[in-house]
Amino acid sequence: MQAQLNAPVQIQGLSKSFSGQSVLKNLDWQITPGSIVGLLGRNGAGKSTLIECLLGLRDIDGGKSSLYGEAAGQLSAETRARIAYVPQRSDLFEWLTARQMLAYFQLLYPRWNASKVQSLMQAWELPYDKVINKLSVGQKQRLSIIRALAHDPELLILDEPVSSLDPAGRREFLRELIDRVIEKQTTIVFSTHILSDLERVAMDVAFLNGGQIVHQQSLDDMMDNTVRVFAAPTVLQELQPTKILRQSATAKDGDAAEARMLAQFSHEQLQALQVRRDVRFDKLSLEDLFIEMTQ
Repeated sequence: MQAQLNAPVQIQGLSKSFSGQSVLKNLDWQITPGSIVGLLGRNGAGKSTLIECLLGLRDIDGGKSSLYGEAAGQLSAETRARIAYVPQRSDLFEWLTARQMLAYFQLLYPRWNASKVQSLMQAWELPYDKVINKLSVGQKQRLSIIRALAHDPELLILDEPVSSLDPAGRREFLRELIDRVIEKQTTIVFSTHILSDLERVAMDVAFLNGGQIVHQQSLDDMMDNTVRVFAAPTVLQELQPTKILRQSATAKDGDAAEARMLAQFSHEQLQALQVRRDVRFDKLSLEDLFIEMTQ
């Protein structure tokens, strides 16, 4: 992977283990500025660990993680001010009111968007003067999001950011993400298990499996060009997909041997496959792709 100067996220050869068990294995990852990237992986795949390592919140066993060209564990104050993070579990100052906590963070960030805070507090019907530990789980998650957006970050990292929100709240939040990319070219990385939300906003998807990013691509391109192909092994060998994502062992289909391949083809190739009688293929949903890429 070729390094990009001052890329928002640049990870090379990152490794992390817990109690001798490897979670991230020589992982490479790079994020394009101004994109929304959905990080997908099964429970326990290491998504939260990867996010914490890329932010410098966990020590790594090997490799490098940098944000805007600076080592993640040694970020300057200027670079920290460009980044916001919403963790999976609340890290709010729960003994304070929302007003007190927001006032505290306003002192830390020279670029504080008070009108954005007020707008979101009103839109999401959050009380300013209620102690945070008295708020519902969904209200706390909304407040975490507001705190993250308040200083207009250039890089926004979200770990399951809408898991406690109702459908209306998720829709409002996702609309806010889209607006930020359009208006401010904010780079957004978010981990989620709600695939329907991902389909609404993500420009790219990245699949974490076996401790590595096994594939990253534009969501639209992946949905348009990826198919599951079934044919005799000799027929599959004749096909020339633009990329093979996964190839399964040969199985029996009645009396004949049949192999399966998850692959990407050009539009012209897909049209040609439609008229072949010795090949059958399935177009896949994002849920199908998730299962295929993370099994």
